[in-house]
Amino acid sequence: MNAEIRGQGSGAGSHENSRVLVATFLAMVLLAGCAVGPDYQRPEVDTPQQYRTAIPAPGMVSGTNSFADLGWWEVFVDPQLRAYVAEALTNNWDIKIAAARVLQAEASARVVRSQFFPSVSVGGDFTLARTSEVGPAPPPAGTEAQASYGGVAGAMSTYEVDLWGRIRRANQAARARLLATEAAQQTVRQTLVAAVAATYLNLLQLDYELEVSYRTLAVRTNSLALTSAREEGGVASLQDVVQARVLVASAEATIVDVKRLQEQTENQLCLLLGRNPASLQRGLPLREQPVRSEVPAGLPSALLERRPDIRVAEEQLVAANANVGEAKAAFFPQLTLTGAFGYQSVSLSDLFTSPARIWQFGPTLTVPVFTGGRLTGQYRFAKARFEEAAAQYQQTVQSAFRDVSDALIQYQRTREFTARQEESTRARREAADLANIRYDGGVTSYLEVLYSEQELFTAELQLAQALGNELLSVVQLYRALGGGWEMAVANQASTSTTTNQP
Repeated sequence: MNAEIRGQGSGAGSHENSRVLVATFLAMVLLAGCAVGPDYQRPEVDTPQQYRTAIPAPGMVSGTNSFADLGWWEVFVDPQLRAYVAEALTNNWDIKIAAARVLQAEASARVVRSQFFPSVSVGGDFTLARTSEVGPAPPPAGTEAQASYGGVAGAMSTYEVDLWGRIRRANQAARARLLATEAAQQTVRQTLVAAVAATYLNLLQLDYELEVSYRTLAVRTNSLALTSAREEGGVASLQDVVQARVLVASAEATIVDVKRLQEQTENQLCLLLGRNPASLQRGLPLREQPVRSEVPAGLPSALLERRPDIRVAEEQLVAANANVGEAKAAFFPQLTLTGAFGYQSVSLSDLFTSPARIWQFGPTLTVPVFTGGRLTGQYRFAKARFEEAAAQYQQTVQSAFRDVSDALIQYQRTREFTARQEESTRARREAADLANIRYDGGVTSYLEVLYSEQELFTAELQLAQALGNELLSVVQLYRALGGGWEMAVANQASTSTTTNQP
């Protein structure tokens, strides 16, 4: 239940009505600066002095500069990868969806902002009427039974004076939601850049695995032919031939499986590019992809400004804080204004004359007296929503610190693993060569060759995966540090690769 106090004035030249207008205006000026509710302050965050890493490696450069300060076109040097990223940022459906959401948020903020201004409309009417000469209210003697009536008026619909900052708080919330949507759009870009790079590198890894498999198949096919010839000459046994066939079949099966993964990965990359499934071009092979030796992480405190997902969480917190003030303002009196000005006359010739002028002004003061707990419920809901947003903000920040630490550890350990896997592969290649020499000399059975060849094949596939993971770790670290959402020179990156297109 609300109590309303209305005041209306009409006519022209009324001194009392003028005093009402002046008093109302002065009250608006005096109270317009008030805005109830809490002003936003960024919560205190437990920020570590430095990121946790696996080992203090030389590549982990400390300081204020961050690897994420580089644009994605500077991080990814493969011309074909640059072209794919630029294409995805233009054609990907998630990008278009995010852009549409930003437009929605902008329109919503404009709607909320319109409450700061009165809504004015202009209209006119013309009426032709005839009064019965023999009816209960005949026209006066000497007047015509048929007359015309016309009117032109400009009206101001109900306008709320923002005495307690309710509209300002609503505008703050709408503005924060717009900024959150824009930051979410940047998150989509960042995720897309990392996804395109990771999928492309995974495709190169599968290419390398396929190359290893074909090379292994050629060696094993040749070995099978030699073993079959030795068996026909009575030097080797049938068991040796069967074991050689096992090696050939194993390589052939691996080729089929890698091709399946390769084609599915191409389809995945096509989806990110906004294309239908098709084969895709490659740029530099996996072995020629450069690996950065230095990846400065920067200061953890800078991550709060760099990562768009943290900005999303904070803008949502800003909006929730403003909603608390908006809900609190509902407890206070509400002043609304209505007014109209125009002309009205029974004769069109007199319509725009001074005597035909009309106006009306009516301020209304509404005081909430009893609402059945509605206002209290709205306020408590806004407070609880603020507490939820604050907790989500803290969780997002801590998750970001963890992402960076995980990415740093992944980068360091993957580089270490790749180096060890290189050594292991070389050792297994030497063991396989030695086993073949021993078998040719009749020192050992073909079983030793079978085992060493299979171990070498497995080691080479693992090395391909290690090389791919090492490159992927750089992409993951770049994304974790907040890099990859810029679009400033996407066109420049795409045009620089036109010579690489078919």
